[in-house]
Order: sequence, then C-alpha cells, then structure tokens
Amino acid sequence: MDAADIVASVLVLGIIVVSLLSNVVVLICFMYSPEIRKQVPGLFILNLTFCNLLLSVSNMPLTLIGLITTGHPGGSGFCQIVGFLDTFLTTNSMLTMAALSIDRWVAVVFPLSYHSRIRHRDAVIALGYTWIHSLCFSTVATCRSWVGYNHLYASCTLCSVRAKGAGTQFIIFTVVLHSLTFLLTLIVLCVTYLKVLKVARFHCKRIDVITMQTLVLLVDIHPSVRQKCLDEQKQRRQRATKKISTFIGTFVVCFTPYVITRIVELVTPGPINPHWGVLSKCLAYSKAASDPFVYSLLRHQYRKTCSLLANKVLKRSTFNSSSLRIENNARRSDNSSNAPNDFLT
Repeated sequence: MDAADIVASVLVLGIIVVSLLSNVVVLICFMYSPEIRKQVPGLFILNLTFCNLLLSVSNMPLTLIGLITTGHPGGSGFCQIVGFLDTFLTTNSMLTMAALSIDRWVAVVFPLSYHSRIRHRDAVIALGYTWIHSLCFSTVATCRSWVGYNHLYASCTLCSVRAKGAGTQFIIFTVVLHSLTFLLTLIVLCVTYLKVLKVARFHCKRIDVITMQTLVLLVDIHPSVRQKCLDEQKQRRQRATKKISTFIGTFVVCFTPYVITRIVELVTPGPINPHWGVLSKCLAYSKAASDPFVYSLLRHQYRKTCSLLANKVLKRSTFNSSSLRIENNARRSDNSSNAPNDFLT
C-alpha cells in the first residue's frame, strides 16, 4: 500500500463509521417518534436510510478490503451480488432524493392542498417506481455479466473490462442509466428547489415589509431591539438559500465526479488514474454519510426527538446511578451497624 491507498482506506473507514452511526440514529428517531412516522416524507427518508445502511454494510467494506489487500475481495459470484446492490442502491437513493424534492415543492407551493395532493398512498407508489426503476437497471447489468470487480474504483460495480464484448450495448446502457438517474434527479432537484426558493423569497419580502412598517411605527423602540429585528430579517433571507444550496450542492459534489469518470471511462482509450477513480467512488459513498444530516438530523423534529431520547437515556442512567448509590450507602450503614455487634461477640 502506498500513501494514497492509506489515505483512501482511512477515508472509506471514516465514511463507514459516520454513515452507520448517523443512519442508525435516523432509524431510531423514525421508530421512536409517531409524529415523524405519520408524515409522508418519513417514508422517503426511511427508504433513503435503508439504502444508505445497506450500502454501508455491503459495498463500502469491500472497497476498504480491496484498498488494503490491493486485490479482488471474494469470489466472482459474491462480487456480482455486491455489484448488483451497488447499482440498485445508488439508483434508488438518487430517485428518492428526487421524490423528496417534489414533496417539498408541493408542500411550499401548495400548502393548503398539500395533504390532499401528497398522501401515503402516493408516497408508496413513488417508492414502488424507484424500486422497479432500480431493479430493472441492476438486473440487466447482472444478467449481462457487466458487474464485477473494477480496479479503477476498487469496488464491485459496473465493469467495462467485463463488458468488452458488448461494446456499444454497454455504452448505451451506461449513458441511459446515468441519464435516467443522475441527470434526471439533478434536473428535478434544480427545478423544484429553485421554485421553493422563489416562493420563500416572496414570503420573506412580505415579512420584511411588515417588519419595516412596524419598526417605523414604533418610534420609541430601543435601538438594540431594532437591530435584532434587522439581523433576524437578514438571517431569514439567507436561511432558505443555504438549505437549498446544501440539498443541490451535496448531490452535485458527491455524484458528479463519479458519473463524469464513468462517462470518460467509456470514451477514453487510455487508462484513468486509479487514485482519481477511488476518490470519485469515496465521494459517492460520502453521500450516504451526509444524507442523514442534510435531510433529517438538522431538522427540528429530528433534533427534538434526539434530545428526548438523550434525556430519557441520561435520566435512566442518572436514576440507576442514584439507586446504586443509595444501595451502597445502605450496605455501608448495615456494615457499620453490624460492626459493634461483631466486636462484642
């Protein structure tokens, strides 16, 4: 192993740990909070969490083993199963992000009719489509034996070496796969979230007008209170932009290098630097670690549920420690009361 492989191995290990812990926390919050389970976006987040967890325990460890051993981890059949999961889970998670963005768009643009437009049945239908879509592409790739260990990415995934005999068919398949997953999801994210941003800015302007009118009428207001209102007004404008930039930005940063490398691999006759291939794969993996924070754990309901769980655990541990302390004190008192009797006898 050279220095680059060691750094990549540490990076993959860190992604595995963060992804497992954060996605498990999201799953615990979903199971604990009936309020989260009752909401339609909870189904999408549950599906995204399932994909991220399965990716963290199946594909990421094999990439780590491949980097450490610099060889083929497992047999050919096992690698094909993992390659099937790689295509299925990545496609499924991308389409789920698109479904989440559509849900947010309907909630913001049509707030009064949201519950009649987006119901649990609609969410189940959308998730059914994401599963069928993902299964079709991953099944075709597996049946055509186009998945295997790819040394460029040090992982079991779509392998151009195994598809040399297919030629044009594999190129068409790869282009269609990334067009109907990555490109489609990116277009949906940009269109829906930019419309959400437009509505959010419109509401901010209305609130700003009301705030300024109130500040003008309140002549005797203290300057510090006036400044606080102006600061909150500025933060309100920036909040929506930051959130939407995070949604779109994490998707672009994590998946774009990997998809571009895939396309370049098809049209470039020369070899691609394997360190770049591993880095692009690590960036794609990092989306599984960032999704819980982007879509769940930074939201108010999940933070509230996490704090309730933490308080419950801390109170229970405090109760156990206090009861243990009382029991120890009782034992000490018993020993002290028995000591004179022992001395007398």
